[in-house]
Amino acid sequence: MKKNVPHRLYLTEDQLPKQWYNLRADMKEQPAPIINPSTMKTAVLKDLYPVFCEELAKQEMDGETRYFDIPEEVMDIYKVYRPSPLCRAYHLEKALDTPAKIYFKFEGNNTSGSHKLNSAVAQAYYAKQQGLKGVTTETGAGQWGTALSEACSYFGLDLEVYMVKVSFTQKPFRKNIIETFGGNVFASPSDRTEAGRKILAVDPENSGSLGCAISEAVERAVTTEGYRYVLGSVLNQVVLHQSVIGLETKKAMELLDEYPDIVIGCAGGGSNLGGLIAPFMADKIKGKNDPRIVAVEPASCPSFTRGVYKYDFCDTGMITPMAKMYTLGCTFKPSANHAGGLRYHGMSPILSKLYHDGYMEAVAVEQTRVFDAAVQFAKLETILPAPESAHAIRQAIDEALKCKESGEEKTILFGLTGTGYFDMTAYASYNEGNMSDYIPTDEELKPSIDAIPQIPGIQE
Repeated sequence: MKKNVPHRLYLTEDQLPKQWYNLRADMKEQPAPIINPSTMKTAVLKDLYPVFCEELAKQEMDGETRYFDIPEEVMDIYKVYRPSPLCRAYHLEKALDTPAKIYFKFEGNNTSGSHKLNSAVAQAYYAKQQGLKGVTTETGAGQWGTALSEACSYFGLDLEVYMVKVSFTQKPFRKNIIETFGGNVFASPSDRTEAGRKILAVDPENSGSLGCAISEAVERAVTTEGYRYVLGSVLNQVVLHQSVIGLETKKAMELLDEYPDIVIGCAGGGSNLGGLIAPFMADKIKGKNDPRIVAVEPASCPSFTRGVYKYDFCDTGMITPMAKMYTLGCTFKPSANHAGGLRYHGMSPILSKLYHDGYMEAVAVEQTRVFDAAVQFAKLETILPAPESAHAIRQAIDEALKCKESGEEKTILFGLTGTGYFDMTAYASYNEGNMSDYIPTDEELKPSIDAIPQIPGIQE
């Protein structure tokens, strides 16, 4: 065990990253280009302008610029809650009796309770710079909606949030926080949009999905003067903004004379995982180091481990650009598990390409095993983790136990993306013994996968 390694290490303010890192610039092969669904041809920059802020659209399409300067106004807000701490899980290590060293990057020290504020601030800033009146978005667990409401409040923007209905019901206080910061939040599917009304007409009791909420938010943005759509995960621009997580982490580990053997993150759309692994993945691509990188997803929504690598719509209403990604099909309706932020049918095109090319691994874990790990971690490390984050904790514990069996002293790093203080319905279900596991069968996955549209002339 290294001496003088603190439980929590904070960088100084002058050590904060001044630039975002664009992992695509160092990838040996770029992710496949996005497709304009109206033409079924490769999208060009101007195709994105009706949906996204112009500067964000440029970031989305840029696979060459290695670093983007973080605007001063964004840095000013980052300094309120960043740097976030790199923590050593000493008590967990002791309880597991493992020779492994376990570190985690904790992103929960802000009102949103998650990493989501890193991109929310950036996207709200660019919307304000463009002179927009407001933005629209979706949210699953509510962390992104909360973060964006904070950012929009700061920059004086209106906000409409379409929250997946099951999470809207499970987490009513998320709605209250969004409204406290001046945002408007609606359960999705709603009757406010054509996309929502179509879904409700077929299934009035539909519990919602991120794909459905995206459809509603995009529709509202493109039909409302002075509005654009912003997204909290999946997109290249979001992975770019979240690179501050990995850049801070790598710097802190260098100060400790450490380097991870294994890097672990939960995976829904891919924003936190992409941000955490970015500088470590760059080392791996360049041959400077060879960490194992592991994505952890819910067994109930297994896009990496059981999805297909194809072009698909990013939303259920099929109005967004199409991206090549690991997907279960945009019509896939995930079960109402408690990790709302991981109930998305697809995965980041960047991460999908890296996974497809063998640079990273993926595992799917059951809900009850995730909460076993969450409770154990909370008791030992005094932080109540979000259900999404607990997927990474589950895998970190499993890897540490493997080290116990083998006697190997590996360094394990995982991302603790946020806190679970608004997820008490989930914890109550677990504590009362009412939580169950749902794993879709191949027969249940087949209809949505078979429904993925084919693009004429495009090789999958």
